[in-house]
Amino acid sequence: MTIESTAAPASSNKDRVLIFDTTLRDGEQSPGATMTFEEKLEVADMLDAMGVDIIEAGFPIASEGDFEAVSAVARRVKRATVAGLARAAIKDIERCAEAVRHAVNPRIHTFISTSPVHMKFKLQKSAEEVLEMVTAQVTRARNHVPDVEWSAEDGTRTEMDFLCRTVEAAIRAGATTINIPDTVGYTVPEEYEAIFRTVRERVPNSDKAIFSVHCHNDLGLAVANTIAGLRGGARQIECTINGIGERAGNAALEEVVMALRTRADILPYHNGIESTMLTRASKLVSAVTSFPVQYNKAIVGRNAFAHESGIHQDGMLKNAQTYEIMTPESVGVSKTSLVMGKHSGRNAFRTKLKEMGYELGDNGLEDAFKRFKDLADKKKVVYDDDIEALVDDQIGHAGERIKVEALTVIAGTMGPQTATLTLSIDGNHITKQATGNGPVDAIFNAIHALVPHTATLELYQVHAVTQGTDAQAEVSIRLIENGKSVTAKGADPDTLVASARAYVAALNKLMVKRLKSAPEPMAGQRLKP
Repeated sequence: MTIESTAAPASSNKDRVLIFDTTLRDGEQSPGATMTFEEKLEVADMLDAMGVDIIEAGFPIASEGDFEAVSAVARRVKRATVAGLARAAIKDIERCAEAVRHAVNPRIHTFISTSPVHMKFKLQKSAEEVLEMVTAQVTRARNHVPDVEWSAEDGTRTEMDFLCRTVEAAIRAGATTINIPDTVGYTVPEEYEAIFRTVRERVPNSDKAIFSVHCHNDLGLAVANTIAGLRGGARQIECTINGIGERAGNAALEEVVMALRTRADILPYHNGIESTMLTRASKLVSAVTSFPVQYNKAIVGRNAFAHESGIHQDGMLKNAQTYEIMTPESVGVSKTSLVMGKHSGRNAFRTKLKEMGYELGDNGLEDAFKRFKDLADKKKVVYDDDIEALVDDQIGHAGERIKVEALTVIAGTMGPQTATLTLSIDGNHITKQATGNGPVDAIFNAIHALVPHTATLELYQVHAVTQGTDAQAEVSIRLIENGKSVTAKGADPDTLVASARAYVAALNKLMVKRLKSAPEPMAGQRLKP
């Protein structure tokens, strides 16, 4: 067996697969995964640098914030096509066209439901009405940009005859890409492959468009179905970093890319992704969304290249190929482990961060190094997981309007417990003292006194990052307010400090959500998340 390289294998143009990343649109629709304006730009930069062909930057009609983000990504991205999503409606398409018009390669992605259940209950329209809308809105989109993608929402539950009619109409109206999505994660590989083969064979003008796959993971088949779609003739893959997305998520970009690289012997398709950037991209998206990557996640999980079993370790020492079908370096992970401690210098720390897939600026590196030194003074051994939690916590809290400055807690059997908390709110330091039924309750009451809000605590979860009584604590918080849910985390050797940091981080995210739907507070108005 030969270990794969990070370069795409030589192949004909007909086997070139376009990577369409929808992390900023479908991925952000995951409950609690909303990104700030700056975070979206950072993710877009990463996607462009790693070789993504099309970046779906958002849904411009959804909100003014989404429109501004799509417009900014369109102006910023240097290489990739930038797409915006639009329903089959005049205002959607006009707004989308305005948002993407400054892109080097603009695309309008318009869609309409085609399955019987969607047409009857969601659209309340007949098949003929839907067919007319396909032609009208694709034509309208094509009048704005030369690159138009049309999607048959719930395509895998659409009757084949009608699916073929809509695809033919969309191509005739000017669509250059046809997407047949598995919107609800319903199909299986053999069926999905057959759908593409049948449509491409029956639609007379099918050779005028590129066909695309978009698979959801409700049955855990998103990646398998994506590959099946390629076998059926699709040459564009729609996916997200870490597989985030609505419900069970989308096909994971990193899994699809490495499946094609590793099994090029039976999957002769190539793409332009620089695979050594996959881990960095995964960590960035995890940090900005506060969605942790499961430990055993394929390709980018922390255990993806970890070996604990003695049998596996023995095999690895003799030849890495005994238990690894790809090299960790090929996805941006180093198999070298540096033991970090309080005597480690900046250069060793910087090298360790690069090996773990992080790239920090000078100021970010200095802040992370200081926090690392503080942690090293409290712990005998600093593990990779400690550093990961430390840096992810720093990235996740960057640029927040509310910050934890100081915390003192008095607890014990003689209650009530008391917390004295100082927060920095837009640069102003304010201190409050509060009591509660336990130290955590006292801290949260102090936060509420400093930043009044109506949010409800939906989740409070604590776990140790590593083993031992001196392990860092990582706290996850989920708040919900007016139907809006946000998740955030905080890390610190002190569980109570980590709790305060996580709660404040969640409040900052709620503030961003409210500011998207409400005017900015007037000068002197009290800050309310």
